[in-house]
Order: sequence, then C-alpha cells, then structure tokens
Amino acid sequence: MPSYEEDLSEFERRNAQVLGISTDKVPCNEAWEKSMGGLSYPLLSDFWPHGKVAIDYGILRPTGVTERAIFVVDREGIIRYIDVHAIGEQPPTDKIIEALDKLT
Repeated sequence: MPSYEEDLSEFERRNAQVLGISTDKVPCNEAWEKSMGGLSYPLLSDFWPHGKVAIDYGILRPTGVTERAIFVVDREGIIRYIDVHAIGEQPPTDKIIEALDKLT
C-alpha cells in the first residue's frame, strides 16, 4: 500500500479514488497505518461481519484472510479490472493505470 502512496498523483490525475480495505479491526488498521508513517487515502475495515466485502468480491481465503487484490470500479459501480496476487506479491501499478486510462 505504501507504493500506491508514491503513485497517488497518477491516480488523482485520472480522478481515481484509492481505497485500502483490510479484514482487521479499525484499531489494528490505524496502528499499521501509523507504523508506515500514514496514508493519504482511506484504509477501511472489513471486520464485521468478518470479510463480508472480501466474500462478495470472491477473495476471502478459508483461513479468514484475503488475497492481495486490486479492483478498478467505474462510476456506475461496474468492476472493470481485477488483479489478484499472492499476499507477498506487489500488483503492478502500470497495469492499474492502464485500466484507469481505459475508463476515460
């Protein structure tokens, strides 16, 4: 998530809102965000009901944690791009930017 902070101007230039979502509780998210020096975009909690958003998007593992996933959702709420990676992999920002460019 810190890498998206570095590229935030590219997202803003495309009128895109970056959101982070975690299945952790809000205090855990706040502590994690603070440990990284903060984020300038929202970090949301999908804790209760546990992983409901992750379930709806098909990325909750049976162990209760999520995959590392990127979704580009257009203004009408239609998912236009999905990129799912192993938790240790960083999704490529250039592919996300390409997906955003296709929306305009």
